Amino acid sequence: MAGTIEQLTDARASYHDLLTGKSPRVVVDQNGERVEFTAANSQKLYLYIQQLERELSLSPTRVTGPAGFLF
Repeated sequence: MAGTIEQLTDARASYHDLLTGKSPRVVVDQNGERVEFTAANSQKLYLYIQQLERELSLSPTRVTGPAGFLF
């Protein structure tokens, strides 16, 4: 299943929040219910972003050296 631009945007925002310490670990709603989250794995999130970019053809293609000849 191919990713969408919205998924990529959300993943990039989450990655930014994770790296800048803005990702909450505990959230308490207005009813007093408490939800705790585990810390995200930044490497897995980065790889997910790269995967979405490849699926959407947004990442640069791999550049190889010039073609050679075999005699």
